[in-house]
Amino acid sequence: MDMNIMQLMDEFGTDDKCRDMLEELRWPDGVCCPHCESKKVSRIKARGQFDCDECRYQFSVTSGTIFHDTHLPLKKWFVAIYLTVEAKKGISANQMKRTIGVSYKTAWYLCHRIRTAMTEMNPKKLSGTVEVDEAYIGGEMKGAGRGKGAYLQNKSTVLGIIQRGGDVRLSKISKAARRTLHAFIKGHTHPKTKLIVTDEWPAYRGIADHDTRHAVINHRRKEYVRGDIHTNTIENVWSLLKRSVAGSYHKISDKHIDRYLDELEWRFNNRENPYLFRDTLTKLLGSSNLEYKELIAA
Repeated sequence: MDMNIMQLMDEFGTDDKCRDMLEELRWPDGVCCPHCESKKVSRIKARGQFDCDECRYQFSVTSGTIFHDTHLPLKKWFVAIYLTVEAKKGISANQMKRTIGVSYKTAWYLCHRIRTAMTEMNPKKLSGTVEVDEAYIGGEMKGAGRGKGAYLQNKSTVLGIIQRGGDVRLSKISKAARRTLHAFIKGHTHPKTKLIVTDEWPAYRGIADHDTRHAVINHRRKEYVRGDIHTNTIENVWSLLKRSVAGSYHKISDKHIDRYLDELEWRFNNRENPYLFRDTLTKLLGSSNLEYKELIAA
């Protein structure tokens, strides 16, 4: 389903067309009752619902999904999803508001619901050669003095690991301490990973084992590439994230940064996927609703 915005509007310009698509994705083998799993169901066309002939449960294609009880037309959902997955640097709530004609609050809530559904559950372990690096996202605190401690004030610490030629994993961490870094690396890499490349940060020391080599590139000494030893791949991801913040979002709340990381991770890992829009719709159908009160809770 590789398409442009005009094809999207031609194919899904009405809510009925959107429902037909969701139905095809949710029940490829025919409509099934989500309550008792019976396929003996009757269609209630006037209400866009189904009635289970076995348990009498009434449901729709959006029941129990992130689309459940939405007051936003499905065609606007489809445009919002398309814009989210196609925008390389992301799309802000303000831009979404202007594009689909909703309030800022609705656009902000909509964007976060889509990001939440992009979270990968039990992602595949990375292997081969992997690069690990940390980055610091957020505003600078002026007049805070010099040194790394001052620089890190008012910033969120994020950690990334990427398999060369493969996927990336991103997460917010409290601080770049040894225990945190080692747990993250071991949690996302196959035990027989051949090579882990990091910078000279001391907390990475000791990550190697009998069949995994640890190589260090020393940025403090202005060393950036030594043969195949570099962290350029993961740094390209950080560059993309920082351009997203500067060019699209302008500011990312520390409270919600993991959702932005999930969005970037999903889009990056599917960069060669011609069916990204379809696959994102499928993920949203498999995701439960995120309530607004939960999103704004402290």
